[in-house]
Amino acid sequence: MLVQMLTLANAVVAATTGEGFWFPEQASTVAGSVDFVYDLILWICTIAFVGIMLAMLILVVRFRKSKVLVPQPSPTHNDILEISWTVIPSIVLVVLFYVGAVKYIDMRESPADTYDIYVTGRKWSWSFEYPNGYTDAALHVPKDRNVRLMMQSEDVLHSMFIPSFRTKMDVVPGRYTSLWFNATQTGTFDIFCAEYCGQNHSMMRAQVVVHEQAEFDKWLAEASDYIAKLPPEEAGKKVFETSGCKQCHSVDGSKGIGPTFKDLFGSTVTLSDGSKIVAEENFIRESIYEPKAKVVAGYNPVMPTYEGKMNAEQMRVLFAYMKSLSAQGGAAP
Repeated sequence: MLVQMLTLANAVVAATTGEGFWFPEQASTVAGSVDFVYDLILWICTIAFVGIMLAMLILVVRFRKSKVLVPQPSPTHNDILEISWTVIPSIVLVVLFYVGAVKYIDMRESPADTYDIYVTGRKWSWSFEYPNGYTDAALHVPKDRNVRLMMQSEDVLHSMFIPSFRTKMDVVPGRYTSLWFNATQTGTFDIFCAEYCGQNHSMMRAQVVVHEQAEFDKWLAEASDYIAKLPPEEAGKKVFETSGCKQCHSVDGSKGIGPTFKDLFGSTVTLSDGSKIVAEENFIRESIYEPKAKVVAGYNPVMPTYEGKMNAEQMRVLFAYMKSLSAQGGAAP
C-alpha cells in the first residue's frame, strides 16, 4: 500500500513538473511518452487495487460469520458479472499493448536525418567517436537535433542507459545496436551501464552534455584540435581522461584495476611470469596495443586492446603526461 501511494504521488509530481521522487527530469522528445505509458499503467493498477480492497472490505463486513448459523442455498453463477470481469480486463490489456507498442516502435525506429555518433563500451568505460574522427569519454550532442548512437562492445554485454532521456539499449559484442534521441534542453545528464558487466560495473558511468547547435559546433572544432593547441603534458592528460584510462589507472599511487601511472614511467616492474622490465615507451606501447602480452604481476589481464583507437600523436602526448607523473623525470634507466 505504501509503494502504491508513493508511486501515485510520483506520477502526480511528474505530470506537473517533469520529474518525480525518483524520476529525473524529462530531457528528450520521447521522455514524455515513456512517462505517459508508465502513468497510464500506474493509474489503472491503482484504481483496480483500490476497487479490489474496497470490495473485500465491504464483503468481509457484510458477510461476516453470524452467531446463528442458517443454511443457505448454493449460489449460482452471474453471467453479467463473469462477462464483465473477462471483457473489461481484456480491453484494458489490448489498449495497454497498443499504446506500449506504438511508443516502443517510435523509440526504436530512428529518423532518416540523424547525426550519428559511434559508441564503444568496454570494461569499464564508454568512448564516443564523432563523424570527424574525434573520440571523447563524454557524449556531447546538439539540442533539438536527432542523434543516433551506433554502439558496440569490445568484451562483454553492456547497456547504454540515459535516465533523463528515458532511453536504454543493450551493447552487444560482435554486432552494432543503436538508439536515438532528440534532446530538448541543454545541460549535463548521467549515463549508466544498466547491465552487470564485472567488478567495476557501478563505476561505468559517463555524461551527456547537450549544447545549442552553434556551441556544439564550436566545442567539436576546439576539442578535435587539442593536441596541437595544448602543451604535451596537458594534451596527454586529456588523452588519459577521454580514452578510458582513468577508469582503471590512478595517478596518485592508489591501486586500481591496472597499475597506477604515478612513478610508473622509467621504473622497473615485475611481470606475472616473474621477469622484470623497464616501463618505457616500447613496453607501454605494447601494453596499449597488446595488453595481454606482458601483464604486470598482481593484476588481471582484463585491459582491452587500443589498436586502431589510439594513434601515434595521442600516444606521444600520453608518454609526456606519464613522464610528468614520474619521479624519474621521464628518464628510463
